[in-house]
Amino acid sequence: MVWIAGVDGCPGGWIVALAPEDDVSNPRIRVVARFSDVVDAPERPACIVVDMPIGLPERIEGPGRAPERLVRPLLGARQSSVFSIPARAAVFSPDYAIACTQAAARSEPPRKVSKQGFMIFPKIREIDELLRVRPDLTERVFESHPEVAFQAMNGSRPLHEPKKIKGKPWPDGMAMRRGLLAAHGIGQSALAAKAPRGAAADDQLDALACLVTARAIAKNEAQSYPSPPERDAYNTPIAIWVPKAQNRAAPTGIAPMNTSPVTQPMIEAAANLIEGHARQTPVLTLPRGALGGGWIPVFKLELVQHAGSFKARGAFNNLLSRTVPPAGVAAASGGNHGAAVAYAAMKLGHKARIFVPEISSPAKIATIRRFGAEVVIGGARYDDAQAACDADVAASGAMRVHPFAAPETMAGQGTLAREWDRQAPVDSALIAVGGGGLIGGAASWWAGRPTRVIGVEPAGSRALHAALAAGGPVDVTVDSVAADSLGARNVGQLVFDVCRPHVDHVVLVPDEAITLAQKTLWQDFRIASEPGGAAAFAAILCGAYVPAPGERVGILLCGGNVDLAKLVEIAA
Repeated sequence: MVWIAGVDGCPGGWIVALAPEDDVSNPRIRVVARFSDVVDAPERPACIVVDMPIGLPERIEGPGRAPERLVRPLLGARQSSVFSIPARAAVFSPDYAIACTQAAARSEPPRKVSKQGFMIFPKIREIDELLRVRPDLTERVFESHPEVAFQAMNGSRPLHEPKKIKGKPWPDGMAMRRGLLAAHGIGQSALAAKAPRGAAADDQLDALACLVTARAIAKNEAQSYPSPPERDAYNTPIAIWVPKAQNRAAPTGIAPMNTSPVTQPMIEAAANLIEGHARQTPVLTLPRGALGGGWIPVFKLELVQHAGSFKARGAFNNLLSRTVPPAGVAAASGGNHGAAVAYAAMKLGHKARIFVPEISSPAKIATIRRFGAEVVIGGARYDDAQAACDADVAASGAMRVHPFAAPETMAGQGTLAREWDRQAPVDSALIAVGGGGLIGGAASWWAGRPTRVIGVEPAGSRALHAALAAGGPVDVTVDSVAADSLGARNVGQLVFDVCRPHVDHVVLVPDEAITLAQKTLWQDFRIASEPGGAAAFAAILCGAYVPAPGERVGILLCGGNVDLAKLVEIAA
């Protein structure tokens, strides 16, 4: 068996992720004191990739070594994560002042040493000295930079969320990177595992990113910056290695991946993880022509899901795939997401604090409280509640569960499409859009499959429609009867990146059609739906979507947290 390893420096020494070359799903993760403990480990890894500079020039021309100069532009807003490594004499200086003097004297233009760079000099020296004593190791040991590796895993697109903010892991950024690792074969048990003593959670993710790069190198599916590598005075290669974005190996036994940040393997993993926690909801197939025309209506009754909406899927996937801190979880929500997070937290034994806007319905707030969560009114609209939630997360250390802009959330919601596909395949699926997590997950499942995904938004709340028209996320005004569930002002970059290639188009429906859909569902089917939950049906009733003869049209009824007094008024 051929073993490979991904390595990152950590307070305890070095965190190592070891796995067979052909299966990185369940790596052995440990912390060792010395880098030599990695190369001489019992597994004798044939390829070792480490997040640490290797190869030290005698002089530096421009802003750093060639690898830093080449990869920095790839990272967009994350460029600052690649800091410059000075000349060899500076790295081997005994203190910071001397290191700055040596670095400035050996660089053009003169450049001193960053404090962050100086802190890792002992680890750079440790590897450098080992490779000079044992030069044969240069055929086994390679340098990488996790942020560049993640960018390659993301289809050569920069990640829009940082991994850390002010030195602390940022939940959304960490979640995004876990999603990319899952898409490249790292199993959920490894991603959810607590980092070993002596290492932090972000150290572990970086080691796993290096493991993915090691597999790519072993399979000749990696690229170096520069290519070919440069050499220092001791003939040590100088290059940063990452996977080739366009030639990624699919995990064993899983269909080839698409380039979306949320993939079918991620949704499969989420389905396995939440099985027994989320309900399988029923499908109601009506006869051809039952709603007029020669098409076949196929309702997916997700409004009977736990907590009254599809949101329970994403909530359970978040809480089961991530490490929940003692402070518990926090979420911002118009109501449904908060109820789902509160329910999942209650079932899994975690504390929950839910931030809701003033427009949230009393029925939804009562549901959240019924599940034992603390409710905080966080402003007039959803975005205000989200800002209040973010401030609380920064202060308390709670885990933020984003309602749509997180791979774990979208993968969890995507399990709905996977389930529907197995119950009653459809030619097209009408899906209401709020922030876009649901349609993003569903579109990711159906990517490359025959089912077309059509978004449905209120005319007064059209964040995805506007983003697709503008070629990127934009802010919109929100004014709709369905604003408490379909009221996001901006879908964000992650949702846009997922939806742009896989959502066929988005239709807009007036509030009157949404109200009519609620009334019709109650009068004809005795289905109590909230406004957002009925929006997909509204597209049929108002003619925003006209099915073709013989078409099997999926209509998702996604939320049932309705104010019953209001429904009585509508249905009268």
